[in-house]
Amino acid sequence: MSYLKFDKSLMINLQQSLPKEMLRTNQSGAYHCTTIVGCNTRKQHGLLVIPVPGLDDDNHVLLSSLDETVMQHGVPFNLGLHRYKGNTYSPNGHKYIRMYDCERVPTHTYRVGGVILKKEKVFITHENRILIRYTLIDAHSTTTLQFRPFLAFRNANDLCVENNVANQDYQEIKNGISMCMYEGYPTLFMQMNHKPTFVYDPHWYKDIEYTKDQGRGIPYSEDLFVPGYFQIVIKKGEPLIFSAGVTEVNTRNLAKMYEDELKTRTPRTSFYNCLKNSAKQFYITNPDGHYLLAGYPWFKIRARDEFIALPGCTLSVHHRADFELIMDTAVKAMQRWMNNGTEDSHLKAIDQPDVPLWAVWAVQRYAHDLSAEAAYDRYGQFVKALILFIIDGKHPNLILDDNGLLRTDGTRHPVSWMNSTHPDGRPLIPRTGYLVEFNALWYNALRFVKEELSLSAHADQAFAQRCQDIAQKCKDAFINTFYNDFGYLYDYVDGSYTDLSVRPNMIIAAGCDYSPLDRRQRKSVLDVVTRELLTPKGLRTLSPKSYGYIPWYVGNPEERQMAYYSGPARPWLMDFYTKAYLRVFGINSISFIERMMIGFEDEMKEGGIGTLGELYDGNPPFIGHGAVSFAPNVGGILRVLRVFKNLHIIDE
Repeated sequence: MSYLKFDKSLMINLQQSLPKEMLRTNQSGAYHCTTIVGCNTRKQHGLLVIPVPGLDDDNHVLLSSLDETVMQHGVPFNLGLHRYKGNTYSPNGHKYIRMYDCERVPTHTYRVGGVILKKEKVFITHENRILIRYTLIDAHSTTTLQFRPFLAFRNANDLCVENNVANQDYQEIKNGISMCMYEGYPTLFMQMNHKPTFVYDPHWYKDIEYTKDQGRGIPYSEDLFVPGYFQIVIKKGEPLIFSAGVTEVNTRNLAKMYEDELKTRTPRTSFYNCLKNSAKQFYITNPDGHYLLAGYPWFKIRARDEFIALPGCTLSVHHRADFELIMDTAVKAMQRWMNNGTEDSHLKAIDQPDVPLWAVWAVQRYAHDLSAEAAYDRYGQFVKALILFIIDGKHPNLILDDNGLLRTDGTRHPVSWMNSTHPDGRPLIPRTGYLVEFNALWYNALRFVKEELSLSAHADQAFAQRCQDIAQKCKDAFINTFYNDFGYLYDYVDGSYTDLSVRPNMIIAAGCDYSPLDRRQRKSVLDVVTRELLTPKGLRTLSPKSYGYIPWYVGNPEERQMAYYSGPARPWLMDFYTKAYLRVFGINSISFIERMMIGFEDEMKEGGIGTLGELYDGNPPFIGHGAVSFAPNVGGILRVLRVFKNLHIIDE
């Protein structure tokens, strides 16, 4: 039985099926994303969504959807589904779905009278091309298929309206047509492995609505252009393959191309395999190097998110080579920035003050997965350069004080992962001065150099001792600055001001390999986090007992921005929570962490199926929101599962 299978009863119930989304990527920035019934509910949804570097730094929807129609005895049965103005769903093709299976590739099985039709989709790795294979399983008479492409040719964050500028011309090519609606866009080639008839019948389909955008209080209605339809007779047992890409393809190779791509797929037959499959979809390869995207469908490649997610999305799924490729690209970008202030064109926000600290943490994970010697040989000089960059006062917004703590200015712009802002760019949470996770990561980095990297025969022992001396001062100052009489850690301290909010950043201090907290202090912090922040979907960003708690991520953009770090939970913090819990309570407590994983496994069939979304409400029923798939969350839970694997609790 498939791990990700949905039957007819769920598929025909739009209240249950529309919230479930699927995502496939090509590991070069392009993706296909929609709901499991094929009805787009976000403006970012689409069958072929690709980056167009010549236009901007965003993705663009070329082919929004493809409506199939089964023709039997001259009677049409349309398998498509859209929502139009007035809460009208048409043409209600979901009622023909008998099963949706996403174990290997997204697969719909339709039944129309005596016709049983299977539809399977694959995205070609490192190519802007999606293939859809149709197989007629059974039919009692001649069956004809029609295909209507809904074209957008727009930025994924914009909407399209009927206009006179769009180029409605098409060119006939081998087994299909090509079109380019607007200047600056690549040409879209739509072809099949057997020759169809194309009927030019141009129409604008108006007032197509996206319910998720409507719920967010942003524009949600657009018009899409349909140039006509392809028509072809499909024979029983003979696959018909539709290709949509930005280059013309040899149609005789489509069947082999499909089969070759299918062989690379990881069957999503378990919780672990789902996340492993999801992790690979964040990999980005382009002419400038290798990266890890923060999430789909709208996130960029962001330095902090890349370093947080990288160990889990690579090392935890036995992809050491991918870790090295991505980290090596990041090392070059960081070195350029430290040397002359040049920011990388792909790796965004590289100047954020905690980025060097997370980079060292990622190298530390590499050292634990391989060896300290291997980490030193490959990244030792990089780690030294990062730490000296901070010690020597070269970072523009990270100051090492005499007490060994790091200080930063977060009054004008957000400086940490809690980076929500007012409309004018000022941080909603003005974390400034001494930030708890900055200094926990700093102490951890210094001790990592002294205790592990210095073991190499080639290590600079004088530098290692210097790190040890700063670490000792940092530890003493950390306790005096952050640990309070209530048994938890202040979130940030700015001069005489101490922020009393109970936030999850303190778990990073308790969960680092080298913590400035002793066992009693760790337990105290862990008790507060467990009591006030722990949910089945991760740690809340603010305690319900703290002022300003907002558990629900709903409403218009301003309301959601206010709620973003004021209560909703983040799964990626469970990595640090797990490490802290095991260090305090030992191996006998692993069953508690196992039970906590149930909430994340349940999520494999909710929201973005087979992956983890961006955030979850802080109160029951802990519904997911935001991006369909978020790399730090996937990486964080994979790291927890890796702990289980190392303890021989799960099989991979």
